[in-house]
Amino acid sequence: MFSNPHRMNGAARRAALRAAAGLLLAGLASLAAAASADALSLDEARAEFGAGRALLIDIREPEEHARGVAAGARLLPMSQLKTRLAEIPTDSKQPVLLICNTQNRSSATLRALRERGYGHVRFVEGGMSEWKRRGWPMVAPPP
Repeated sequence: MFSNPHRMNGAARRAALRAAAGLLLAGLASLAAAASADALSLDEARAEFGAGRALLIDIREPEEHARGVAAGARLLPMSQLKTRLAEIPTDSKQPVLLICNTQNRSSATLRALRERGYGHVRFVEGGMSEWKRRGWPMVAPPP
């Protein structure tokens, strides 16, 4: 099969490449499944939050909040997370949904919270920019 122990023939090389590609695809699929378990669509998030089954935490910064927030959302800027961590419920029966402008900060915040044991937290896909684009109601933040 091998003419040189350091070189594979064509068939062996193709088989090794197929095996490596299969492992890579399996790894990517498991990462995608984990990411999708961490995310909630905007429609699902609005339904859960609207029905009182989840707490929505808006982690945008105050200048972004000034442009409008979802009524009833808790405002906890990402920059204040370390000092206000106690405001995030630790009860796993209380789902927590993180929302930012697009989902970049909320997904990063989710990872930081997971490292601290918050397994009941998810992030909202699309964020407040998509909320606004859909014309869903927004209110001025509380003073």
